[in-house]
Amino acid sequence: MPDKLTILITGCSTGIGRATAERLAAGGHTVYATARKLEAVADLEGKGCRTLALDVTDEASMEAAVARIDEESGGVDALVNNAGYSQSGAVETLAMDALRRQFETNVFGLVRLTQLVLPGMRERGFGRIVNISSMGANFTFPGGGAYHATKYALEAISDALRYEVEGFGIDVVVVQPGAIRTEFDRAAIASLENHEDSDDVYAEFNRKVGQATQEAYEKGPLKLLGGEADDVAKVIEKAITSKRPRTRYHVTPSATLLIGQSHLMPDRIWDRFNATQFPKPGRS
Repeated sequence: MPDKLTILITGCSTGIGRATAERLAAGGHTVYATARKLEAVADLEGKGCRTLALDVTDEASMEAAVARIDEESGGVDALVNNAGYSQSGAVETLAMDALRRQFETNVFGLVRLTQLVLPGMRERGFGRIVNISSMGANFTFPGGGAYHATKYALEAISDALRYEVEGFGIDVVVVQPGAIRTEFDRAAIASLENHEDSDDVYAEFNRKVGQATQEAYEKGPLKLLGGEADDVAKVIEKAITSKRPRTRYHVTPSATLLIGQSHLMPDRIWDRFNATQFPKPGRS
């Protein structure tokens, strides 16, 4: 395992991706910090990163990014699949185009970019794939079916991939953050604006989901048990640099608490727990 690695990170414009790029670059690694718009990460050059435009929903963009790293640095030693976002809303109200975009970003882009870097890793006999999942890959909150589904899919793909590439010297690691104080919750809340003018039976439910999400991140228990983006960045650094990384890392007390709680609860009891936080649609 080289002391200094060439690392590709997606979704570096804000939050976890940005904090991870800064931390790993400060550690002396060659870090390619990427985002869909180059100007969103341009300032990271002043913090020791190399920057690239990379859209995980665009094949040509991904191919070009990997080709440039191969040419400049000899290939990707570690890939951090961080790009992703959350949308909320009752399943019946989801626009199919929006649902497809959610999977394109959170799942399909992750898989395709991983496919593009794996041949070089296999040839060199070393590599790390770090997939940023969520505590929400272990349970589901009402109104979050689309987002949770992408994280469940990410976990399944990661588990299969881990077995398939271990014999080539490549480790696959899943990081499951809990509530992190970033702009993540704003995207989830913003996705509900499409439902605000709806007169369907879920309009009030969707509104309350947005309210509950905002309150949880701003003043609720998730804020108290949450963490900062750099808390996740520290764990990602460990996953990349450890000689034998764990297959999964939980980050923040909220992740440890809720994952443990959900595993102990039968489905109906989990539904009752959710009923203390979210309204239930139905006949009045």
